[in-house]
Amino acid sequence: MDRSDTTASNLAGRRILVIDPDRFVREAIGMALEEADAAVIGVGTEPEAIEAFESDPDLAGAVIGLAEPLTMLQSLRRRHRRAAFVAISEFPSVEAAVAAMREGADDVLVKPVVDRELVSSLTRALGRRQMLGVRMPSTPAAATPGLDAVLGDDPRMRRVHELVRTAGATRATVLMNGESGTGKSLVARAIHHASPRADGPFVEIACGSIPETLLESELFGHVAGAFTGAHVDKVGRFLAAHGGTLFLDEINSASPAMQLKLLRVLQERCFEPVGSNDTCEVDVRIVLASNQPLEDLVADGRFRQDLYYRINVVTIDLPPLRERRGDIQTLAEAFRARFAEDHQRTVAGFEPDALDRLLAYDYPGNVRELENAIERGVVLCPGHLLRLADLPDAVRLPPSVRSVGDPASRTGTGSLPAFANGLETGPISLEDALREPERQAILAALASCGGNRTRAASALGIDRTTLYKKLKSLGIDAARTAV
Repeated sequence: MDRSDTTASNLAGRRILVIDPDRFVREAIGMALEEADAAVIGVGTEPEAIEAFESDPDLAGAVIGLAEPLTMLQSLRRRHRRAAFVAISEFPSVEAAVAAMREGADDVLVKPVVDRELVSSLTRALGRRQMLGVRMPSTPAAATPGLDAVLGDDPRMRRVHELVRTAGATRATVLMNGESGTGKSLVARAIHHASPRADGPFVEIACGSIPETLLESELFGHVAGAFTGAHVDKVGRFLAAHGGTLFLDEINSASPAMQLKLLRVLQERCFEPVGSNDTCEVDVRIVLASNQPLEDLVADGRFRQDLYYRINVVTIDLPPLRERRGDIQTLAEAFRARFAEDHQRTVAGFEPDALDRLLAYDYPGNVRELENAIERGVVLCPGHLLRLADLPDAVRLPPSVRSVGDPASRTGTGSLPAFANGLETGPISLEDALREPERQAILAALASCGGNRTRAASALGIDRTTLYKKLKSLGIDAARTAV
Protein backbone atom coordinates (compact mmCIF):
# COMPACT_ATOMS: atom_id res chain seq x y z
CA MET A 1 0.00 0.00 0.00
CA ASP A 2 1.22 3.52 -0.81
CA ARG A 3 0.84 5.36 2.50
CA SER A 4 -0.98 8.69 2.36
CA ASP A 5 -3.46 10.59 4.47
CA THR A 6 -6.85 8.97 4.41
CA THR A 7 -9.84 11.08 3.45
CA ALA A 8 -12.88 11.72 5.58
CA SER A 9 -15.25 8.80 5.28
CA ASN A 10 -18.23 7.11 6.81
CA LEU A 11 -16.29 3.94 7.67
CA ALA A 12 -16.31 4.69 11.39
CA GLY A 13 -17.51 1.61 13.25
CA ARG A 14 -18.16 -0.35 10.05
CA ARG A 15 -16.96 -3.97 10.07
CA ILE A 16 -14.89 -4.61 6.94
CA LEU A 17 -13.46 -7.94 5.80
CA VAL A 18 -10.04 -7.88 4.10
CA ILE A 19 -9.39 -10.93 1.90
CA ASP A 20 -5.88 -11.50 0.61
CA PRO A 21 -3.59 -14.56 0.69
CA ASP A 22 -0.61 -12.35 1.64
CA ARG A 23 -0.65 -11.59 5.37
CA PHE A 24 1.48 -8.45 4.94
CA VAL A 25 -0.91 -7.07 2.32
CA ARG A 26 -3.86 -7.81 4.62
CA GLU A 27 -2.16 -5.93 7.42
CA ALA A 28 -1.33 -2.94 5.21
CA ILE A 29 -4.90 -2.68 3.94
CA GLY A 30 -6.19 -3.18 7.46
CA MET A 31 -4.07 -0.32 8.79
CA ALA A 32 -5.43 2.04 6.14
CA LEU A 33 -9.01 1.15 7.00
CA GLU A 34 -8.40 1.30 10.75
CA GLU A 35 -7.06 4.84 10.33
CA ALA A 36 -10.52 5.63 8.94
CA ASP A 37 -11.97 4.10 12.15
CA ALA A 38 -13.24 0.91 10.52
CA ALA A 39 -13.24 -2.41 12.38
CA VAL A 40 -11.14 -4.79 10.26
CA ILE A 41 -11.14 -8.58 10.03
CA GLY A 42 -8.58 -10.35 7.83
CA VAL A 43 -8.79 -13.74 6.09
CA GLY A 44 -6.63 -15.37 3.43
CA THR A 45 -8.91 -17.67 1.43
CA GLU A 46 -12.27 -17.71 -0.32
CA PRO A 47 -13.82 -20.34 2.01
CA GLU A 48 -12.78 -18.28 5.03
CA ALA A 49 -14.37 -15.19 3.48
CA ILE A 50 -17.67 -16.93 2.77
CA GLU A 51 -17.72 -18.38 6.28
CA ALA A 52 -17.02 -14.92 7.74
CA PHE A 53 -19.99 -13.40 5.94
CA GLU A 54 -22.26 -16.26 6.93
CA SER A 55 -21.29 -16.04 10.60
CA ASP A 56 -21.04 -12.25 10.99
CA PRO A 57 -24.22 -10.39 9.94
CA ASP A 58 -22.63 -7.04 10.84
CA LEU A 59 -20.05 -7.16 8.04
CA ALA A 60 -20.67 -4.06 5.90
CA GLY A 61 -18.31 -4.94 3.07
CA ALA A 62 -15.05 -6.44 1.92
CA VAL A 63 -11.79 -5.54 0.19
CA ILE A 64 -10.87 -8.47 -2.03
CA GLY A 65 -7.29 -9.14 -3.12
CA LEU A 66 -7.78 -12.66 -4.49
CA ALA A 67 -6.40 -13.39 -7.96
CA GLU A 68 -9.69 -15.03 -9.04
CA PRO A 69 -12.53 -13.40 -7.09
CA LEU A 70 -15.40 -13.99 -9.54
CA THR A 71 -16.89 -17.13 -8.01
CA MET A 72 -16.83 -15.69 -4.53
CA LEU A 73 -18.25 -12.35 -5.71
CA GLN A 74 -21.13 -14.10 -7.44
CA SER A 75 -21.90 -16.17 -4.36
CA LEU A 76 -21.65 -13.31 -1.86
CA ARG A 77 -23.56 -10.77 -3.94
CA ARG A 78 -26.60 -13.05 -4.20
CA ARG A 79 -26.73 -13.38 -0.41
CA HIS A 80 -25.52 -9.94 0.70
CA ARG A 81 -26.90 -7.25 -1.60
CA ARG A 82 -26.27 -4.44 0.91
CA ALA A 83 -22.58 -5.27 1.38
CA ALA A 84 -19.93 -3.26 -0.48
CA PHE A 85 -17.23 -5.15 -2.40
CA VAL A 86 -14.04 -3.50 -3.69
CA ALA A 87 -11.64 -5.72 -5.62
CA ILE A 88 -7.89 -5.03 -5.88
CA SER A 89 -5.86 -6.58 -8.68
CA GLU A 90 -2.30 -6.25 -9.92
CA PHE A 91 -2.75 -5.87 -13.68
CA PRO A 92 -6.44 -6.24 -14.51
CA SER A 93 -7.52 -6.13 -18.12
CA VAL A 94 -10.60 -4.15 -19.05
CA GLU A 95 -12.44 -7.44 -19.60
CA ALA A 96 -11.47 -8.73 -16.15
CA ALA A 97 -12.57 -5.52 -14.46
CA VAL A 98 -15.92 -5.55 -16.26
CA ALA A 99 -16.41 -9.21 -15.36
CA ALA A 100 -15.73 -8.45 -11.69
CA MET A 101 -18.29 -5.65 -11.71
CA ARG A 102 -20.86 -7.83 -13.44
CA GLU A 103 -20.42 -10.45 -10.74
CA GLY A 104 -20.95 -7.95 -7.94
CA ALA A 105 -17.88 -5.78 -7.36
CA ASP A 106 -18.70 -2.12 -6.72
CA ASP A 107 -15.24 -1.00 -7.81
CA VAL A 108 -11.96 -2.44 -9.09
CA LEU A 109 -8.66 -0.82 -8.04
CA VAL A 110 -5.16 -1.44 -9.37
CA LYS A 111 -2.17 -2.17 -7.11
CA PRO A 112 -0.42 -0.33 -5.59
CA VAL A 113 -3.42 1.41 -4.04
CA VAL A 114 -3.15 4.76 -2.28
CA ASP A 115 -4.83 4.63 1.12
CA ARG A 116 -7.16 7.56 0.45
CA GLU A 117 -8.18 6.01 -2.88
CA LEU A 118 -9.17 2.77 -1.15
CA VAL A 119 -11.03 4.56 1.65
CA SER A 120 -12.83 6.80 -0.85
CA SER A 121 -13.79 3.86 -3.07
CA LEU A 122 -15.11 1.81 -0.15
CA THR A 123 -16.98 4.82 1.25
CA ARG A 124 -18.72 5.45 -2.07
CA ALA A 125 -19.60 1.78 -2.42
CA LEU A 126 -21.07 1.65 1.10
CA GLY A 127 -23.11 4.76 0.37
CA ARG A 128 -24.54 3.29 -2.83
CA ARG A 129 -25.33 -0.02 -1.18
CA GLN A 130 -26.97 1.70 1.78
CA MET A 131 -29.14 3.72 -0.60
CA LEU A 132 -30.13 0.58 -2.48
CA GLY A 133 -30.94 -1.15 0.79
CA VAL A 134 -33.14 1.61 2.27
CA ARG A 135 -36.76 0.56 2.11
CA MET A 136 -39.24 3.22 3.18
CA PRO A 137 -42.97 2.55 3.57
CA SER A 138 -44.51 2.23 0.13
CA THR A 139 -47.78 3.23 -1.39
CA PRO A 140 -50.01 0.38 -2.60
CA ALA A 141 -49.13 1.14 -6.22
CA ALA A 142 -45.39 0.74 -5.62
CA ALA A 143 -45.17 -2.99 -6.15
CA THR A 144 -42.13 -2.80 -8.43
CA PRO A 145 -38.84 -3.35 -6.53
CA GLY A 146 -37.11 0.01 -6.18
CA LEU A 147 -40.31 2.02 -6.47
CA ASP A 148 -40.91 1.68 -2.74
CA ALA A 149 -38.32 4.44 -2.22
CA VAL A 150 -40.20 6.80 -4.57
CA LEU A 151 -42.98 7.90 -2.26
CA GLY A 152 -46.02 9.92 -3.25
CA ASP A 153 -49.71 9.52 -3.94
CA ASP A 154 -50.08 12.73 -5.95
CA PRO A 155 -51.56 12.00 -9.41
CA ARG A 156 -48.33 13.15 -11.07
CA MET A 157 -46.32 10.76 -8.90
CA ARG A 158 -48.70 7.92 -9.67
CA ARG A 159 -48.00 8.67 -13.33
CA VAL A 160 -44.26 8.44 -12.57
CA HIS A 161 -44.81 5.01 -10.98
CA GLU A 162 -46.79 3.85 -14.01
CA LEU A 163 -44.09 4.99 -16.44
CA VAL A 164 -41.35 3.33 -14.37
CA ARG A 165 -43.16 -0.01 -14.44
CA THR A 166 -44.04 0.24 -18.14
CA ALA A 167 -40.79 1.64 -19.54
CA GLY A 168 -38.63 -0.22 -17.05
CA ALA A 169 -39.59 -3.56 -18.57
CA THR A 170 -38.09 -2.45 -21.92
CA ARG A 171 -34.63 -1.28 -22.94
CA ALA A 172 -35.92 2.11 -24.14
CA THR A 173 -33.89 5.20 -23.29
CA VAL A 174 -35.54 7.26 -20.56
CA LEU A 175 -35.15 11.02 -20.07
CA MET A 176 -36.19 12.56 -16.73
CA ASN A 177 -36.92 16.25 -16.27
CA GLY A 178 -37.10 17.90 -12.88
CA GLU A 179 -35.58 20.42 -10.53
CA SER A 180 -32.63 19.45 -8.37
CA GLY A 181 -33.68 17.41 -5.36
CA THR A 182 -36.85 15.91 -6.86
CA GLY A 183 -35.57 12.33 -6.67
CA LYS A 184 -34.26 11.64 -10.17
CA SER A 185 -31.58 9.28 -8.89
CA LEU A 186 -34.15 7.19 -6.98
CA VAL A 187 -36.37 6.98 -10.06
CA ALA A 188 -33.41 5.92 -12.19
CA ARG A 189 -32.68 3.09 -9.75
CA ALA A 190 -36.35 2.10 -9.80
CA ILE A 191 -36.22 1.88 -13.60
CA HIS A 192 -33.17 -0.36 -13.31
CA HIS A 193 -34.88 -2.61 -10.76
CA ALA A 194 -37.97 -2.83 -12.99
CA SER A 195 -35.92 -4.01 -15.97
CA PRO A 196 -34.60 -7.42 -17.06
CA ARG A 197 -31.18 -5.97 -16.20
CA ALA A 198 -31.95 -5.73 -12.48
CA ASP A 199 -29.18 -8.21 -11.63
CA GLY A 200 -26.67 -6.23 -13.69
CA PRO A 201 -24.72 -3.16 -12.51
CA PHE A 202 -26.32 0.22 -11.95
CA VAL A 203 -23.77 2.97 -12.60
CA GLU A 204 -24.47 6.65 -11.96
CA ILE A 205 -22.51 9.76 -12.89
CA ALA A 206 -23.39 13.43 -12.42
CA CYS A 207 -21.98 15.06 -15.53
CA GLY A 208 -22.06 18.51 -13.97
CA SER A 209 -19.88 17.52 -11.01
CA ILE A 210 -16.87 16.44 -13.10
CA PRO A 211 -14.58 18.89 -14.92
CA GLU A 212 -14.87 18.77 -18.70
CA THR A 213 -11.23 17.67 -19.01
CA LEU A 214 -11.93 14.57 -16.90
CA LEU A 215 -15.47 13.70 -17.98
CA GLU A 216 -14.42 11.86 -21.15
CA SER A 217 -12.05 9.64 -19.17
CA GLU A 218 -14.74 8.99 -16.53
CA LEU A 219 -17.27 7.94 -19.15
CA PHE A 220 -15.10 6.06 -21.63
CA GLY A 221 -11.99 5.16 -19.61
CA HIS A 222 -8.39 5.61 -20.73
CA VAL A 223 -5.24 3.64 -21.37
CA ALA A 224 -1.99 4.12 -19.49
CA GLY A 225 -0.03 7.08 -20.86
CA ALA A 226 -3.04 8.72 -22.50
CA PHE A 227 -2.33 11.94 -20.59
CA THR A 228 -0.27 13.20 -17.69
CA GLY A 229 -1.15 11.22 -14.58
CA ALA A 230 -2.68 8.27 -16.48
CA HIS A 231 -0.33 5.67 -15.01
CA VAL A 232 -2.64 2.68 -15.47
CA ASP A 233 -5.62 1.70 -17.59
CA LYS A 234 -8.95 2.96 -16.29
CA VAL A 235 -12.35 1.37 -16.88
CA GLY A 236 -14.94 4.02 -17.79
CA ARG A 237 -18.55 4.15 -16.61
CA PHE A 238 -19.93 2.82 -19.91
CA LEU A 239 -17.93 -0.40 -19.62
CA ALA A 240 -18.61 -0.64 -15.90
CA ALA A 241 -22.35 -0.57 -16.71
CA HIS A 242 -22.10 -3.31 -19.36
CA GLY A 243 -25.12 -5.57 -19.04
CA GLY A 244 -26.86 -3.10 -16.77
CA THR A 245 -27.98 0.53 -16.60
CA LEU A 246 -26.00 3.76 -16.90
CA PHE A 247 -27.61 6.87 -15.38
CA LEU A 248 -26.28 10.15 -16.79
CA ASP A 249 -27.47 12.90 -14.46
CA GLU A 250 -27.27 16.62 -15.31
CA ILE A 251 -26.92 15.81 -19.00
CA ASN A 252 -27.78 19.45 -19.70
CA SER A 253 -24.30 20.42 -18.43
CA ALA A 254 -22.43 18.36 -21.07
CA SER A 255 -20.33 20.45 -23.48
CA PRO A 256 -21.01 20.43 -27.25
CA ALA A 257 -17.96 18.20 -27.80
CA MET A 258 -19.14 15.72 -25.18
CA GLN A 259 -22.66 15.79 -26.58
CA LEU A 260 -21.27 14.70 -29.96
CA LYS A 261 -19.36 11.79 -28.36
CA LEU A 262 -22.46 10.72 -26.43
CA LEU A 263 -24.55 10.82 -29.62
CA ARG A 264 -22.21 8.34 -31.28
CA VAL A 265 -22.26 5.96 -28.31
CA LEU A 266 -26.05 6.09 -28.10
CA GLN A 267 -26.39 5.40 -31.81
CA GLU A 268 -23.71 2.73 -32.25
CA ARG A 269 -23.13 1.44 -28.69
CA CYS A 270 -19.37 1.61 -29.19
CA PHE A 271 -16.50 3.98 -28.35
CA GLU A 272 -12.73 4.21 -27.95
CA PRO A 273 -11.14 4.80 -24.53
CA VAL A 274 -9.04 7.95 -24.32
CA GLY A 275 -5.65 7.29 -25.91
CA SER A 276 -6.70 4.00 -27.52
CA ASN A 277 -7.52 3.00 -31.09
CA ASP A 278 -9.38 -0.11 -29.98
CA THR A 279 -13.17 0.08 -30.22
CA CYS A 280 -15.21 -1.19 -27.28
CA GLU A 281 -18.76 -2.41 -27.74
CA VAL A 282 -21.18 -2.16 -24.82
CA ASP A 283 -24.65 -3.40 -24.00
CA VAL A 284 -26.00 -0.65 -21.77
CA ARG A 285 -29.45 0.72 -21.01
CA ILE A 286 -29.29 4.53 -20.81
CA VAL A 287 -31.27 6.69 -18.38
CA LEU A 288 -30.65 10.44 -18.41
CA ALA A 289 -31.81 13.43 -16.36
CA SER A 290 -31.81 17.18 -16.76
CA ASN A 291 -32.56 19.91 -14.23
CA GLN A 292 -33.23 22.40 -17.03
CA PRO A 293 -35.74 22.12 -19.91
CA LEU A 294 -33.73 20.64 -22.78
CA GLU A 295 -36.17 22.08 -25.33
CA ASP A 296 -35.13 25.57 -24.21
CA LEU A 297 -31.44 24.65 -24.43
CA VAL A 298 -31.98 23.29 -27.95
CA ALA A 299 -33.75 26.50 -28.96
CA ASP A 300 -30.83 28.52 -27.55
CA GLY A 301 -28.29 26.38 -29.42
CA ARG A 302 -26.77 25.04 -26.19
CA PHE A 303 -27.87 21.43 -26.66
CA ARG A 304 -27.66 19.38 -29.85
CA GLN A 305 -31.02 18.85 -31.48
CA ASP A 306 -30.05 15.42 -32.86
CA LEU A 307 -28.94 14.25 -29.40
CA TYR A 308 -32.18 15.56 -27.88
CA TYR A 309 -34.25 13.57 -30.37
CA ARG A 310 -32.10 10.51 -29.70
CA ILE A 311 -32.64 10.57 -25.93
CA ASN A 312 -36.21 11.87 -25.82
CA VAL A 313 -37.81 8.42 -26.23
CA VAL A 314 -39.66 7.99 -22.92
CA THR A 315 -39.95 11.16 -20.85
CA ILE A 316 -40.68 11.26 -17.11
CA ASP A 317 -41.45 14.64 -15.54
CA LEU A 318 -40.82 14.86 -11.80
CA PRO A 319 -42.87 17.62 -10.17
CA PRO A 320 -41.32 19.89 -7.54
CA LEU A 321 -42.42 19.20 -3.98
CA ARG A 322 -44.30 22.52 -3.71
CA GLU A 323 -46.65 21.26 -6.45
CA ARG A 324 -47.52 18.05 -4.62
CA ARG A 325 -48.05 19.21 -1.06
CA GLY A 326 -50.25 16.24 -0.30
CA ASP A 327 -47.10 14.08 -0.29
CA ILE A 328 -45.13 16.20 2.20
CA GLN A 329 -46.50 14.50 5.31
CA THR A 330 -45.97 11.02 3.85
CA LEU A 331 -42.37 11.86 3.02
CA ALA A 332 -41.77 13.56 6.36
CA GLU A 333 -43.03 10.54 8.29
CA ALA A 334 -40.88 8.19 6.22
CA PHE A 335 -37.76 10.30 6.73
CA ARG A 336 -38.50 10.63 10.47
CA ALA A 337 -38.77 6.85 10.85
CA ARG A 338 -35.60 6.23 8.90
CA PHE A 339 -33.46 8.82 10.67
CA ALA A 340 -34.80 7.89 14.10
CA GLU A 341 -33.53 4.37 13.42
CA ASP A 342 -30.26 5.51 11.84
CA HIS A 343 -29.40 7.88 14.72
CA GLN A 344 -30.95 5.70 17.42
CA ARG A 345 -33.39 8.41 18.52
CA THR A 346 -36.84 7.95 20.05
CA VAL A 347 -38.60 10.53 17.87
CA ALA A 348 -42.02 9.02 17.18
CA GLY A 349 -43.87 11.90 15.52
CA PHE A 350 -44.29 15.66 15.07
CA GLU A 351 -45.74 18.35 17.27
CA PRO A 352 -48.70 20.02 15.46
CA ASP A 353 -47.00 23.39 14.88
CA ALA A 354 -43.90 21.68 13.47
CA LEU A 355 -46.01 19.66 11.05
CA ASP A 356 -47.94 22.79 10.06
CA ARG A 357 -44.71 24.56 9.10
CA LEU A 358 -43.46 21.56 7.19
CA LEU A 359 -46.69 21.50 5.19
CA ALA A 360 -46.64 25.26 4.52
CA TYR A 361 -43.01 25.61 3.35
CA ASP A 362 -42.21 25.81 -0.40
CA TYR A 363 -38.98 23.70 -0.45
CA PRO A 364 -36.81 25.30 -3.14
CA GLY A 365 -34.51 22.32 -2.58
CA ASN A 366 -37.43 19.89 -3.02
CA VAL A 367 -37.42 16.42 -1.45
CA ARG A 368 -33.72 16.64 -0.65
CA GLU A 369 -34.31 19.78 1.42
CA LEU A 370 -37.20 18.15 3.28
CA GLU A 371 -35.02 15.11 3.97
CA ASN A 372 -32.21 17.27 5.37
CA ALA A 373 -34.66 19.27 7.50
CA ILE A 374 -36.12 16.11 9.02
CA GLU A 375 -32.70 14.61 9.71
CA ARG A 376 -31.62 17.82 11.46
CA GLY A 377 -34.82 17.80 13.50
CA VAL A 378 -34.44 14.18 14.54
CA VAL A 379 -30.83 14.73 15.60
CA LEU A 380 -31.64 17.84 17.67
CA CYS A 381 -35.00 16.73 19.10
CA PRO A 382 -34.66 16.09 22.89
CA GLY A 383 -37.92 14.18 23.28
CA HIS A 384 -40.36 11.93 21.48
CA LEU A 385 -42.02 14.54 19.25
CA LEU A 386 -40.11 16.69 16.77
CA ARG A 387 -40.67 20.34 17.68
CA LEU A 388 -40.87 23.53 15.64
CA ALA A 389 -37.63 24.66 17.30
CA ASP A 390 -35.84 21.59 15.92
CA LEU A 391 -36.41 22.61 12.28
CA PRO A 392 -34.00 24.77 10.23
CA ASP A 393 -34.72 28.51 10.22
CA ALA A 394 -35.56 28.43 6.52
CA VAL A 395 -38.44 26.06 7.27
CA ARG A 396 -39.31 27.19 10.80
CA LEU A 397 -39.73 30.94 10.24
CA PRO A 398 -42.26 32.56 7.91
CA PRO A 399 -40.54 34.51 5.07
CA SER A 400 -41.45 37.91 6.50
CA VAL A 401 -40.01 37.07 9.92
CA ARG A 402 -36.82 35.59 8.43
CA SER A 403 -36.02 39.00 6.90
CA VAL A 404 -36.19 40.89 10.23
CA GLY A 405 -32.81 42.23 11.40
CA ASP A 406 -31.10 41.62 8.05
CA PRO A 407 -29.55 44.97 7.08
CA ALA A 408 -29.06 43.67 3.54
CA SER A 409 -32.81 43.38 3.15
CA ARG A 410 -33.21 47.13 2.73
CA THR A 411 -33.21 48.10 -0.95
CA GLY A 412 -34.64 50.84 -3.13
CA THR A 413 -36.24 53.94 -1.63
CA GLY A 414 -38.41 52.11 0.88
CA SER A 415 -37.73 49.50 3.52
CA LEU A 416 -39.07 46.09 4.37
CA PRO A 417 -41.60 46.03 7.19
CA ALA A 418 -40.44 45.89 10.78
CA PHE A 419 -42.18 43.57 13.21
CA ALA A 420 -43.10 43.83 16.87
CA ASN A 421 -44.72 40.85 18.55
CA GLY A 422 -45.31 39.34 15.13
CA LEU A 423 -47.25 42.38 13.81
CA GLU A 424 -46.15 44.47 10.86
CA THR A 425 -45.33 48.03 11.98
CA GLY A 426 -43.52 49.63 9.02
CA PRO A 427 -44.10 50.40 5.33
CA ILE A 428 -42.84 48.48 2.31
CA SER A 429 -42.36 49.82 -1.21
CA LEU A 430 -43.97 48.23 -4.26
CA GLU A 431 -40.51 47.52 -5.67
CA ASP A 432 -39.48 45.65 -2.52
CA ALA A 433 -42.80 43.81 -2.36
CA LEU A 434 -42.26 42.48 -5.88
CA ARG A 435 -38.66 41.49 -5.21
CA GLU A 436 -39.22 39.90 -1.81
CA PRO A 437 -40.48 36.46 -3.00
CA GLU A 438 -37.36 36.00 -5.14
CA ARG A 439 -35.16 37.17 -2.28
CA GLN A 440 -36.76 34.74 0.16
CA ALA A 441 -36.40 31.84 -2.29
CA ILE A 442 -32.68 32.57 -2.62
CA LEU A 443 -32.18 32.92 1.16
CA ALA A 444 -34.06 29.67 1.73
CA ALA A 445 -31.96 27.85 -0.86
CA LEU A 446 -28.75 29.16 0.71
CA ALA A 447 -29.95 28.13 4.16
CA SER A 448 -30.90 24.64 3.03
CA CYS A 449 -27.51 24.23 1.34
CA GLY A 450 -25.53 25.43 4.33
CA GLY A 451 -24.52 28.63 2.55
CA ASN A 452 -22.95 26.77 -0.39
CA ARG A 453 -23.69 29.03 -3.36
CA THR A 454 -22.93 26.40 -6.00
CA ARG A 455 -25.44 23.96 -4.49
CA ALA A 456 -27.96 26.75 -3.90
CA ALA A 457 -27.72 27.84 -7.53
CA SER A 458 -28.28 24.25 -8.64
CA ALA A 459 -31.31 23.94 -6.35
CA LEU A 460 -32.74 27.13 -7.84
CA GLY A 461 -32.11 25.98 -11.43
CA ILE A 462 -29.64 28.78 -12.23
CA ASP A 463 -25.88 28.95 -12.55
CA ARG A 464 -23.53 30.37 -9.91
CA THR A 465 -22.87 33.58 -11.89
CA THR A 466 -26.58 34.34 -12.15
CA LEU A 467 -27.00 33.71 -8.43
CA TYR A 468 -24.16 36.10 -7.64
CA LYS A 469 -25.76 38.84 -9.75
CA LYS A 470 -29.09 38.30 -8.01
CA LEU A 471 -27.43 38.48 -4.59
CA LYS A 472 -26.01 41.88 -5.52
CA SER A 473 -29.21 43.19 -7.10
CA LEU A 474 -31.32 42.08 -4.12
CA GLY A 475 -28.94 43.59 -1.59
CA ILE A 476 -27.93 40.29 -0.01
CA ASP A 477 -24.44 40.38 1.45
CA ALA A 478 -22.52 38.15 -0.99
CA ALA A 479 -19.51 37.94 1.30
CA ARG A 480 -21.60 36.51 4.13
CA THR A 481 -23.00 33.79 1.89
CA ALA A 482 -19.82 32.91 0.01
CA VAL A 483 -19.07 29.22 0.40
